[in-house]
Amino acid sequence: MADDTENTYRTAEFPCRRDGMIHAMKGGLWLHRHVWFGRVMAHVVSTDRERLLAYGEYVGLPSDRLQYKPLKDPRTTERRDAWHWDLVGSWVPGCDGTSSRSGSEG
Repeated sequence: MADDTENTYRTAEFPCRRDGMIHAMKGGLWLHRHVWFGRVMAHVVSTDRERLLAYGEYVGLPSDRLQYKPLKDPRTTERRDAWHWDLVGSWVPGCDGTSSRSGSEG
């Protein structure tokens, strides 16, 4: 079983985007992979800004790179405050063969 520190920085991926959004709306760290103009990227998304900042500090991301973007909660359709990190290159879990930078579980 993981300790509290590990759980604080653990990201989760979901096959269904809706499930990831719900996880983020509950304050979890949703790792959402995507391709943008042919470049592999990922977002770490959450409504818990402090948890995202802690994650960023843990993996070495500068806090001024955290981005604010309200998102629609799929359960209620209400807009909610949310934030995300853009991850590219070696910051994307699995792109360099490791997940140590990300704290990702998978």
